[in-house]
Amino acid sequence: MAEPRVLILGGGPAGVGAARELARQGRGRALLLEQGAHFGGNAGSFEACGQWLDYGSHRLHPATEPEIMAEIRALLGEDLRDRPRHGRIRLLGKWIHFPLKPVDLLLRLDKSFALGSLRDMAAKHLPGRPPEGDTFASVLRANLGATICDEFYFPYAVKLWGHTPELLSGVQAKKRVAAGSFGKLVRKVLNAVPGFKKPGAGRFFYPVRGFGQISEAYASDARARGAELRLGWRMQSIEPPRDARSPWRVTAASNGATEVLEADHLWSTIPISVLANAMTSGVPAEVLEATRRISYRSMILIYAQLQVEQFTEYDAHYFPGATTRITRLSEPKNYSALGRPAGTTVLCAELPCTLDDAVWRMSDEELGRLLAEDLAGCGIPLPAAPLKVFSRRLPAAYPIYLRGYEEPFGILDRWAESVPRLLSYGRQGLFAHDNTHHALFMANAAVACLGGAAFDQAKWADYRQLFAKHVVED
Repeated sequence: MAEPRVLILGGGPAGVGAARELARQGRGRALLLEQGAHFGGNAGSFEACGQWLDYGSHRLHPATEPEIMAEIRALLGEDLRDRPRHGRIRLLGKWIHFPLKPVDLLLRLDKSFALGSLRDMAAKHLPGRPPEGDTFASVLRANLGATICDEFYFPYAVKLWGHTPELLSGVQAKKRVAAGSFGKLVRKVLNAVPGFKKPGAGRFFYPVRGFGQISEAYASDARARGAELRLGWRMQSIEPPRDARSPWRVTAASNGATEVLEADHLWSTIPISVLANAMTSGVPAEVLEATRRISYRSMILIYAQLQVEQFTEYDAHYFPGATTRITRLSEPKNYSALGRPAGTTVLCAELPCTLDDAVWRMSDEELGRLLAEDLAGCGIPLPAAPLKVFSRRLPAAYPIYLRGYEEPFGILDRWAESVPRLLSYGRQGLFAHDNTHHALFMANAAVACLGGAAFDQAKWADYRQLFAKHVVED
């Protein structure tokens, strides 16, 4: 029996991971379409100003499943570096080391914040504390108290997702806040204490050619094993099979050329709402209506090239305060520790926004001024005018879990699962918060469910139970 043809939409980790695994195991002939110029999607990299830059701050965490870590090590070899984490958080006008360190907390933490947090911790053990509830606000307030929530998590949440914590689902807190209780916070602090450290605590892995080198390595190996991967190809429409013997037909375009591609299976890692709207037929009205009831947070990445060897010693700065518009600033040169290029460095600032709002429409010149103003306001002004300012824009950076999002997503999810030989997976396909290692795990799981021309839905359902336990690593 001939291997089934599997057409994969999207060249992020979930896409290239599946293409490689299909080819490695000989379970299917993969054809992957990626509209961008690089593999990796939001976890990709590009070269500019003499160095590799990422789409925001990305790390490979020690919590990566051993099987996935072994794959990455085998593909990257010595290009995968073991690096110490060295970031900091701007909290109430003071800088706190991140990951949290006991001595730093004692010396630098705002005293009113520390006392308020201790009172909240003690109050947790008193009768009559509020129930956890089902909102981002109620879950975190019940577990962490008012002080940490009001001064840190809540203003940060408004910036990240564009909604007040009361409007966000409690699932958002459970998926995106790794230290969502005092016990977890204490364990994070103890991770910096010798004798209490977990293996890999306070460290991360990073490739020498940017985080996107992980996806590029998977793509290169997939091609070497016979998979076909195309960059610069945009999906235009999808024609579902007419019957059990008919193929999927995907119309795609690149540089003015249009091609209709056929496959036995369609695996999509693009936003599930985009997938549904691309279908030429067979999508119920309630499914199309559901696509308008889920949303993704957009993000602008502001890059500034400076004529200095190093801006600061830190790899990342976090800005939870409401008066600072950016949420995070990274210095990629500090991630790779290559020391190149000499004499210049590039900063990358993350600015969440809504697609096509006033911020989204800002020019690079305006974004450069915004960055300079924010950094000056936090006591770390730019040493001089940047040599260059440019931006990259991510239309779908994070899924937004508004209260009740489960209903419209459930409609979309059940529809996708009901369509024969269609699989929607990955961060965008499952409307999920995850890390790159989670996406690669999903890719391997998808391939494990494909046997000949059949896809084992029951086995996939079991994997979905595992995916539901994924929590984003900070």
